[in-house]
Amino acid sequence: MTPPDAEQGARGRAGRSPRARTQKLFGTGLARNLAGSLAALRDRHGVPVLPSVPLPPTTGPEITVASYNVHKCVGTDRRFDPSRIAQVIGEISPDILAVQEADRRFGRRTGLLDTAALRDCGLQMVQVSRLPDGHGWHGNALLVRQGTALQIHRLSLPGAEPRGAVLVEMELPGGRLRVVAAHFGLLKRCRMRQSAAILEAIGRGPTMPTLMLGDLNEWRPGRRSSLRPLESLFGGVSFGPPSFPSRMPVFALDRILGWPHGLVREVRAHDTPLARIASDHLPLKAQLSLAQAAAGENVAEAA
Repeated sequence: MTPPDAEQGARGRAGRSPRARTQKLFGTGLARNLAGSLAALRDRHGVPVLPSVPLPPTTGPEITVASYNVHKCVGTDRRFDPSRIAQVIGEISPDILAVQEADRRFGRRTGLLDTAALRDCGLQMVQVSRLPDGHGWHGNALLVRQGTALQIHRLSLPGAEPRGAVLVEMELPGGRLRVVAAHFGLLKRCRMRQSAAILEAIGRGPTMPTLMLGDLNEWRPGRRSSLRPLESLFGGVSFGPPSFPSRMPVFALDRILGWPHGLVREVRAHDTPLARIASDHLPLKAQLSLAQAAAGENVAEAA
């Protein structure tokens, strides 16, 4: 059964062609040439497709991390289908997964994910929701394969619309890790304040490798990017792999970031036929090496 907010959205979009919906979302000019716009932006601002300096060789075991805006489990075909979302997650087989829009947006914020299917994938929900039948905090859910949550911090982010983030300090088989799962707002000035709030919250905690995942709603590069405050910790964040819209991914709205340098490797979109239908965003996935992070911290201390 489709949730009420999904039904209202589907009725509002009924009768519009895909081109009309795209023009409404992105503007007529961009809609005419979606396929080439990201490449043009990268070229205009001198942003390479791949990092210009290769990362050092990895050491020790790696784990797979992922971020996925599931659009309240409503696909590009406007069907509410949590099992389909679970299948996409099963394709990725992540060890740590941040999910955005995991709960109903209006009324009681009950969870929308197929938790039984996700358990079959080996993932357990971190209890970030304050509701017994909720999955996330402001829609941000966190799932892990192995690990223990030591501290959970729920942030209400500043801005014109309700947004939030969760910071979870975890004990993993490879060591300790802080995981930040966030969904930023639609206005640039709000995203700037939200970036600052995240950094402040990280600064209040102990020093440890930090992973940030989520839909940060920013595709602009360089000085125009609202994510520039995050560069003070995570380095360059201007671009990630294009993940939106899922049927023709052009805009890099989603991010996987890590500190120290070398913690996160090989960030890419999970682009499969099922992922292009299950949500309006493609998931992002990456490899994470806690051993590499420890080596980076030791080098920084020696310097």
